[in-house]
Amino acid sequence: MFTIGCTIQSAAPADRSVVQANDNRTPAGTLTRDTLHLHLSLLNANWRPEADSGPAIQVAAFAEDGKAPQIPAPLIRVKTGTIIVATVRNALADSTITVHGLVARPSKALDSLTLKPGDSAVVSFAAGEPGTYVYAAETGTHVKKKEERETTGGAFVVDPAGGSPPDRILVMNIWGHEVDSNTYRNALTVNGRSWPHDERIDATVGDSVHWRVVNATGRTHPMHMHGFFFRVDSKGSFVSDSTYDLSKQRLAVTEVMFPFQTMAITWSPDREGNWLFHCHIGYHVTRDATLNPPAISEGPMRMSHDPEQHMAGLVVGMRVHPKHGEPASPAATTTLHLFVNAGKSHGLAKVGMGYVLQQGAARPAADSVVLPGTVIVTNQDVPTDVVITNRLSEATAVHWHGLELESYSDGVAGWSGSAKHLAPVIEPGDSFVAHLTLKRPGTFIYHTHMDDMRQMTSGLYGAVVVLEPGKSFDPTTDHVWVAGTDGLDNEKSRVVVNGDSTGPTLQLRAGVPQRLRFVNMGFALGGFFGIYRDTTFVSWRAIAKDGADLPASQAVPQTGPQLIVSGETYDFEWIPTPGRYRLQFGGKTRTQAAFTQLLVVR
Repeated sequence: MFTIGCTIQSAAPADRSVVQANDNRTPAGTLTRDTLHLHLSLLNANWRPEADSGPAIQVAAFAEDGKAPQIPAPLIRVKTGTIIVATVRNALADSTITVHGLVARPSKALDSLTLKPGDSAVVSFAAGEPGTYVYAAETGTHVKKKEERETTGGAFVVDPAGGSPPDRILVMNIWGHEVDSNTYRNALTVNGRSWPHDERIDATVGDSVHWRVVNATGRTHPMHMHGFFFRVDSKGSFVSDSTYDLSKQRLAVTEVMFPFQTMAITWSPDREGNWLFHCHIGYHVTRDATLNPPAISEGPMRMSHDPEQHMAGLVVGMRVHPKHGEPASPAATTTLHLFVNAGKSHGLAKVGMGYVLQQGAARPAADSVVLPGTVIVTNQDVPTDVVITNRLSEATAVHWHGLELESYSDGVAGWSGSAKHLAPVIEPGDSFVAHLTLKRPGTFIYHTHMDDMRQMTSGLYGAVVVLEPGKSFDPTTDHVWVAGTDGLDNEKSRVVVNGDSTGPTLQLRAGVPQRLRFVNMGFALGGFFGIYRDTTFVSWRAIAKDGADLPASQAVPQTGPQLIVSGETYDFEWIPTPGRYRLQFGGKTRTQAAFTQLLVVR
């Protein structure tokens, strides 16, 4: 990047302009032969991130000259080799800004362009290598630690010379304001709107769907897709993009996106119905993720059963339309009975809740609770019906996270299914039959998708293990650890694994391969799983993520612990040698531990 000139421009656009949501379909600027001319101003504007008639907030937003400001920022999209000449003006009256991302890619360092109020600069650079990038401006106005002003970020896409397949671009932005110690106002948006006011994305069975996802915020977002695996094609940032070759592309249903990171993904729907793509941090998708959150309540079901009421924030709805002659789901050959129970409280949870799977002929007691829920073990290609009976005093719903099943059984009440046949909530005393089609072996999750903040931290989550055809579960060599939290308070709630902060001593046989299955279902939890001998990490081999086998290039011995965030599962193989080891999980660093368990190998 180099500066051509710096001048004082005429009066800035009216700073009470109205923000328009940017669907990222129309590139900004004017293209003349091989040069894109772009004129951007950062100004104050009124933004309604929810309904057009909803609450408004004043934010900083980029606008092309003569056009309304946009959130996300105007899309910059050009082919490689294009020269970009960008005029950038700071039309804020009282804030110096620093602009990042207007630079040729790849770049060795994060560039910066600093402009005082009223100043402008012209920068010129070559677009650089193809990829998905982000650009944004820092305003310096969020003086309080908890305040967020991430409304200026937008997508910067460089296409190859021959062009890219048709795609959609999804950009996340956030505004946050601490009203007082008990109230935090949020606007968490995709393409400028919060669920349910954002766009629905349509596809047809058999389509090859390409998305570019941009995290233009300072928060981490594990992005989860219901019903389908997606292929991770690349991961990028302000300055670079790593496009994976075929040997490194892997499948996922949850992919963590760190602050100001981008990714390109491909997926192909093979089943019709309504589905979701959303952040798996609970605070980013519940009804509380709004500008006027409801009052805190300890009572059950303080929210509507309508999905347009009980979710908000970083949620995108997908509608997959059928093709003529689409086959029906196979008839079930196995039936399981799962009970949603309430019992003794644990930790900071006001009421203990749990999933209990019926074992044998006798139904479990109504107040029996296990934390986490019973591990459900089944086999690939064995169509299974799970009869869910709700014994709570409130409604609930169960989502089958990572399973490739029919939409109606996916577990988002009022959304799953289709317009003419939507899945209901499971009312107290009522039942619902989920039809599971088990397409692949692996480690998956089941959890509540209703009043998530209360129900999930009260214990409504568990693991699903799908074995290869004809295989049976061997607890001496196959082990499951499920992480969560035991209450809503981020400062006081315990991180628990398999229901506690410590685990019973596990006896293992030397030389016998062990399969280690790790699940993170914490409401807003990330941490490192690892095995240590004294203080030294013990190498293991990652073999699967989210239930999908890793490509050979990634299924290799690992020299450090594995970060696993909310909504992810990882499977490892470990061949132990004699000795005493420590399995641990938790913490913001690799060495902190919220959970420990002794492993003795003989």
